[in-house]
Amino acid sequence: IKHALIVTDEGVVAAGLLDQVLEALPCDTRATVFEETPQNPTERACLAGLRCYEKNDCDSLIALGGGSSIDLAKAVALLASHGGELSSYVAIEGGVARIRDILPPLIAIPTTAGTGSEVGRGAIIVLNDHKKLAIISPYLVPSVAICDPMLTLSLPAHLTAATGMDALAHCVETYVATAYNPPADGIAIEGLKRAARHIRRATSHGDDLGARREMMASALNGALAFQQGLGGVHAMSHALGGLPGHKLHHGTLNAILLPHVLRFNAPAVGDRYPALNEAMGLAGDADTASAVAELTAELGLPLTLGELGVTESDIDIAAPLAVIDHTNSTNPRKAGAADYHDLLERAL
Repeated sequence: IKHALIVTDEGVVAAGLLDQVLEALPCDTRATVFEETPQNPTERACLAGLRCYEKNDCDSLIALGGGSSIDLAKAVALLASHGGELSSYVAIEGGVARIRDILPPLIAIPTTAGTGSEVGRGAIIVLNDHKKLAIISPYLVPSVAICDPMLTLSLPAHLTAATGMDALAHCVETYVATAYNPPADGIAIEGLKRAARHIRRATSHGDDLGARREMMASALNGALAFQQGLGGVHAMSHALGGLPGHKLHHGTLNAILLPHVLRFNAPAVGDRYPALNEAMGLAGDADTASAVAELTAELGLPLTLGELGVTESDIDIAAPLAVIDHTNSTNPRKAGAADYHDLLERAL
């Protein structure tokens, strides 16, 4: 690496975290900073990042921030090495086979404990048509992931809670997904244990480095595990995340939707919920969905989509998009547009 493009956002810069990265660079490595990452990475922002990368003759990327910055950096790396339209690499359009092992090096440094994109093979991007879709390839896994819980100490309580619930949702959804992958099951359960035991402390006492470390480990576990698949929670949160006129936080959406999907999937999961309950420190026959909703309330997060400004017309748009999302295919109970519309109405 001789000239890296650092992909980050204004909040990370304001928190002083960028300065730490710049100070840590070797003396013979230059850096150009792109700090225009939006809350949900968009195709427009990806193209702006690409222009910055090419204009400055960069040869690598460093993603510093939450999942949005990391996903945006992945998209820039893809476009810089492959060219073409971003939509041609979307998974549901056959894009996986078009991605080759020619991407520039990418170092991922997460500043939140939630998405786990630093070890993930996907990038979730809102395209210009407002569809929030996944680009997936093993070649998108960052070259290096630096997971330092010190970088999460400045994260506000509400974002700590929301990103933490994202990690928890990853562990829950992947454990009940239809794909058969016993190692991923074990990783997911271990991640769920860490999240359930430490998310309250990390939220209420943000200076507790031990709790921050365990939440970062939970996020990493969740992302390693969800390579086997997710489910309806993410199908709907992806659909909602691309809605024009909204800036909906992914982790908050997952927290709201998870109890409703847990109830919907209950007839199809066999003995999986008692194992989830045990991991969360609950009785084996506890109501898993209610326990998750109570945790969300305890963390001070919204409990309904209506609190975020989502409307009936938004649901009409999102329900059919959830069906075509790649995560719908591994939901344990088959769900169609009518099912997702009903679930979204219940969450409204």
